[in-house]
Amino acid sequence: METMGRKKPRARCSFTRGFKAEIVELCRRGDRSIGQVAKDFDLTETAVREWIAQAERDAGTRADGGLSSDERDELARLRRENRRLSEDVEILGRATAFFAKETR
Repeated sequence: METMGRKKPRARCSFTRGFKAEIVELCRRGDRSIGQVAKDFDLTETAVREWIAQAERDAGTRADGGLSSDERDELARLRRENRRLSEDVEILGRATAFFAKETR
C-alpha cells in the first residue's frame, strides 16, 4: 500500500547551543521570516520556533511556565541521580534480605 502525500520522517539531529543561538539571532533580525531561515538551513520550522521560545525563556522574556535551559539541565541531572540512588536502595534492600536469611 502506497502512502499518498506523506513525507518521510526526518532523522533526529542534535545541534549545539551556539548553532541554535545563531539561528535565533537570524530570526530576530527580521531580514527573513522564520520559515525562510528554516528552509535555508534545512531545518523544520517547528524546531526553529521552539528554539526561539526557549531563548525567550532563558532571557526571562517568556512566561509560559516552561523551564529555562539551565533548569532543564538541572532536572535531567537530578533525574539521573534519582535513578541511580533508587537502584542503590534496591540493591541494598536485596543485600539486607540476603544477609538476614544467612544469620538465622
